[in-house]
Amino acid sequence: MEWVVGVISDTHGLLRSQAVKALRGSQLILHAGDIGPGDILRQLARIAPVRAVRGNVDKGEWAQALPLTDVIELGGLHIYALHNLKALDLSPRAAGFAAVISGHSHQPGQVVRNGVLYFNPGSAGPKRFRLPVSVGKLFISAGRIRGEILIP
Repeated sequence: MEWVVGVISDTHGLLRSQAVKALRGSQLILHAGDIGPGDILRQLARIAPVRAVRGNVDKGEWAQALPLTDVIELGGLHIYALHNLKALDLSPRAAGFAAVISGHSHQPGQVVRNGVLYFNPGSAGPKRFRLPVSVGKLFISAGRIRGEILIP
């Protein structure tokens, strides 16, 4: 079975229709924090089940229910999610993670280091500087994971 996982971050209270369209077809959505006020997570849950971590701007009672980090197991692989990659306080490879998902920088990107995929979907919320509005998808199949940045 192949898993298709939508990855979104830094919505800051704005869920663009093009982000929703790009995430359709996902079996799970991971939100890497800075969700912002509003009902972003409920809107995303209309597409697929959602897992989310708390970002630095996520304040208030609603945000306290969200973990700072999360571990997701899909297709026999483990994914570590947090908002700010600079807060990573473990060795993903030693811990057995196939991927680390983060946001915070608003810069989409992916790189494989020591066999671990580091994936940042960028920001799907308000535009910042000259950075694009973007989301991502992860494809997990046969014990492998690959990412794709989508600029809708």
